[in-house]
Amino acid sequence: MSLREKQTEFARALPLLITKAFELGYEVTLGDCYRSPRATFPYGSKSSRHTMRLAIDLNLFKDGVYLTSSAAHQELGEYWEELGGIHGGRWSDGNHYEWPL
Repeated sequence: MSLREKQTEFARALPLLITKAFELGYEVTLGDCYRSPRATFPYGSKSSRHTMRLAIDLNLFKDGVYLTSSAAHQELGEYWEELGGIHGGRWSDGNHYEWPL
């Protein structure tokens, strides 16, 4: 499957994740999605899925409070994995949602 086809899969799955967040009573705003491969540490790495347009960081809120812990994203992360995605909560980056190559 080509990279463009993977990007399309990611784009189709992302609204399902966002809808699920709202169904669970959360609000989200969008964080990093595309990241230039020119970005360097500590901001990112050239191998980041963000540089391939296959990842997004979601900012999660409950009752207006910004939730920064990976644990707060666990339920959404598990749903994302059911859809076929990879959740950054597995390595303490809970707001990171990516799609496999």
